[in-house]
Amino acid sequence: MTQQPPPAGPAEPPDGPAPPDLPDRVARVYGELDLSTVPAFAGGFINFGYWMALPGPGDRQLTRADRVRSEEDLYRLVLGTFDLPRGGTALDVGCGRGLGCALALREFGPGTVIGLDAHPDQIARAREANAELLAASADARPGASADAPGRLEFLLGAAQDIPLPDGSVDCLFSVEAAQHFRDLPGFAREAARVLRPGGRLALTTFFARTRAAARALPALLPPYADGLDVPHVVDEVAGTLAAAGLREVRVRAIGDGVWEPYDRYMAQQPELRDDEWPRRYLTAYETGLLDYYVLTAAAG
Repeated sequence: MTQQPPPAGPAEPPDGPAPPDLPDRVARVYGELDLSTVPAFAGGFINFGYWMALPGPGDRQLTRADRVRSEEDLYRLVLGTFDLPRGGTALDVGCGRGLGCALALREFGPGTVIGLDAHPDQIARAREANAELLAASADARPGASADAPGRLEFLLGAAQDIPLPDGSVDCLFSVEAAQHFRDLPGFAREAARVLRPGGRLALTTFFARTRAAARALPALLPPYADGLDVPHVVDEVAGTLAAAGLREVRVRAIGDGVWEPYDRYMAQQPELRDDEWPRRYLTAYETGLLDYYVLTAAAG
């Protein structure tokens, strides 16, 4: 099994209509193929992970528990950029199974966490995976005691059309989802709209370093060739956020904590080491085509 489902062949038809606003390939990968079940994504998360905080020497054998920890730590890295007011509202755009939402609720103390995803199957999975936490959160209304659990909810909606009122969110985060966004300006405008004045945005994923790199990536990595991912250029993403009215846009490269340890983990797992093309991400990083980034910004 590969890091992602096998690339779509030219004759592969979609299995029914794609959900609104989703290309067929994205709809299949997060629908019937359920990317979260791929062995390389241990624990149901869907990200490459941030490995710098793992305990022990850096050259030790990596385990499945380390893989899960790396995926959780990527959320912790992003959520740690916020100074979330107690009782505030956090929005996760592209929430998948909602495991990052649950982590945010447990560890970072918001009053409400809203998970948003454009795929109805992912929303259904998020509600199932977090059923107990949803039930425990249902009675934690505004004005409840300080020790009450925060509220958790999941909404179906696109990044470029967020179904929330203006100024209703204290922080917006997105973990390894923006590489799928076809309408980045629409997402940026919506983020600026739903964030309260002074609210914060943080997103993390992999982006091309230059326009020339973006043109080269589809020949190396099938997800760019088959329509799953879009080779957005990192500086253009930052410019798009600024053009939408977000301020203090900052870009931080974190590839040194992602690509080599991820590839080493893949190489150490008998069932994963022979999956050649997923390991080309390290090649793309080492040859200067892409990197992994955290982008932060403020509203108003």
